[in-house]
Amino acid sequence: MKMAEKINLTEQLKTYFGFDTFKGNQEAIINNVLAGNDTFVLMPTGGGKSLCYQLPSLVMEGTAIVISPLIALMKNQVDAMRNFSEEDGVAHFINSSLNKAAIDQVKSDIISGKTKLLYVAPESLTKEENVEFLKNVKISFYAVDEAHCISEWGHDFRPEYRRIRPIINEIGKAPLIALTATATPKVQHDIQKNLGMTDAVVFKSSFNRPNLYYEVRPKNNSIDKEIIKYIKANSGKSGIIYCLSRKKVEELAEILQANGINARAYHAGMDSLTRTENQDDFLKEKIEVIVATIAFGMGIDKPDVRFVIHYDIPKSLEGYYQETGRAGRDGGEGQCITFYTNKDLQKLEKFMQGKPVAEQEIGKQLLLETAAYAESSVCRRKSLLHYFGEEYSEDNCGNCDNCLNPKKQVEAQDSLCAVIETILAVKENFKADYIIDVLQGRETSEVLAHKHEDLEVFGSGMGEEDKSWNAVIRQALIAGYLSKDVENYGLLKVTDAGRKFLKHPKSFKITEDNDFEEAEEETPMRGGATCAVDPALYSMLKDLRKKLSKKLDVPPYVIFQDPSLEAMATIYPVTLEELQNIPGVGAGKAKRYGQEFCVLIKKHCEENEIDRPEDLRVRTVANKSKLKVSIIQSIDRKVALDDIALSKGIEFGDLLNEIEAIVYSGTKLNIDYFLHEIMDEDHMQDIYDYFKESVTDRIEDAIEELGGDYSEDEIRLVRIKFISEMAN
Repeated sequence: MKMAEKINLTEQLKTYFGFDTFKGNQEAIINNVLAGNDTFVLMPTGGGKSLCYQLPSLVMEGTAIVISPLIALMKNQVDAMRNFSEEDGVAHFINSSLNKAAIDQVKSDIISGKTKLLYVAPESLTKEENVEFLKNVKISFYAVDEAHCISEWGHDFRPEYRRIRPIINEIGKAPLIALTATATPKVQHDIQKNLGMTDAVVFKSSFNRPNLYYEVRPKNNSIDKEIIKYIKANSGKSGIIYCLSRKKVEELAEILQANGINARAYHAGMDSLTRTENQDDFLKEKIEVIVATIAFGMGIDKPDVRFVIHYDIPKSLEGYYQETGRAGRDGGEGQCITFYTNKDLQKLEKFMQGKPVAEQEIGKQLLLETAAYAESSVCRRKSLLHYFGEEYSEDNCGNCDNCLNPKKQVEAQDSLCAVIETILAVKENFKADYIIDVLQGRETSEVLAHKHEDLEVFGSGMGEEDKSWNAVIRQALIAGYLSKDVENYGLLKVTDAGRKFLKHPKSFKITEDNDFEEAEEETPMRGGATCAVDPALYSMLKDLRKKLSKKLDVPPYVIFQDPSLEAMATIYPVTLEELQNIPGVGAGKAKRYGQEFCVLIKKHCEENEIDRPEDLRVRTVANKSKLKVSIIQSIDRKVALDDIALSKGIEFGDLLNEIEAIVYSGTKLNIDYFLHEIMDEDHMQDIYDYFKESVTDRIEDAIEELGGDYSEDEIRLVRIKFISEMAN
């Protein structure tokens, strides 16, 4: 009989889905569901989880209820199921996007027995009328997809998932299958406990995705340029770029479009029609790149995503694994590039303030794991799989940045002994940062409160940097000498192997962590030493500016400031459109003065056979800053400037910074109404004449020249009037 069943299953697989053979554990999982047992499936993205409930639902009597978190995911899967069947009613979903008529149609198909699979969001499942309706339906089994949403320790916790078990009990008992593509041992235990399925048969596939290449790059000011270069080098390939904020998603999508890349945005704040359209266009390959928040991609089955870029480091390694897992699902190339700076983690930690303390603690733990992964120079695969409770025994995976550029190993036997001794001395009751404080001999309030400054180990590690101690602890965890008590916010424990090591130390080689320099701050537009790539062109541009300034009888800086000329001598703009990508050059300025500069640059490029750095010229998108727009509108309405600052909640000096940026890039503003109110006419004329004669617009020089009769604000205000009238 068993044999017949097996043949039968393979036949069903061929009939319904057109596949000849099952992948991995699929057949064993389906047999377990058919036998009426609770089943827990841990299977990486792309491993074929959906089939584990889709096939049994078609074979069994009744309707299977699939609880799933995302409307987009439901639609995607229902469409896929309908393609396999001649009957449209075979699969349906109920969620907030349906009207009453549509819901009535779904119910009638279920009652008539047509529907084998019903997808519901947890919120819809708990609605009184749905519970009452489902009580009268023959349910074959319940499937909880994306089950990690149940656990507070999962990367996508949803409180409504916690209510699934009580609702199931109310509707009526049936076997349960829970599925997730990422779960640490802690999350797995949490899911089983919460769903009341601790004795379920667990099927765990390896989390290793050998075809994925993992790389972490330092994040700095040139990130947009790097991403554009990367996409252009991989032209024609599909990719996803993840950003943490909706604002960044929209900005980046615009920048990519301005640079000739077929990209669109996707986030939860867009209207659902546009969102769905963008998702469908990506699936149908009408667009190559989607820039998204993490809401995108859960369960989206696009097999040939060739790269996944993280603009911001994710909040947890589960999130990272899920999102990178959307690359190369067909087993082909999958490049996973992540940009990392510790500043991003500090920002994420700030966002957590105001949440309940327990949630903050969990969030911090998850962030620390992410930082450890990014900074470590150990094989990325080894780190990831260790996090998910799987051992990876290869020394070099050959498909991550750390393995392709291995660092020199150093002996750390004594350091590990010191760490183990310290953890034991503080009774295995503290986290890594505390252990490092004790080793470094820091008398922090916490150390003093526990009287640990009296311990023999206190200060025993003062010769080393924190970075080195972190590397020892991280690599000792992977080697199995230490373990982390996740239940208790990551307290460090010494394993049996660690105790044995302390008694009989042996060689323990580690690699120093990667050094991610802090991303440099953006340099402001004004001033600064010259840093043009082409000094010869820079001096020609200065000569041209001087000639024009004489002809038009305006100081040179009124035409273009030095940093603008430096940028021109670096990226060689030859059209007015390209010129507008130069910092400090708005459309008005480009039209007014730009033509002669473009002609000069073009001639210089031709005469010297210069290849213009096409890939370097990142087209920026006009900054449609709401603040700037609203300042311009207020000035047009003649609102006093101090009132504008007050209403915007900014200092007066900051308001002047904004106004200066507006006029320096070529927009005309008339602030005479305000100047006449606060300054006398002669006063104003003196400052105006000074700027007319001066060769520099530096405020410091003006203050020195004009003496103490004029305040800095007055000088800045008149300079704004002057630039607006003379330059724009």
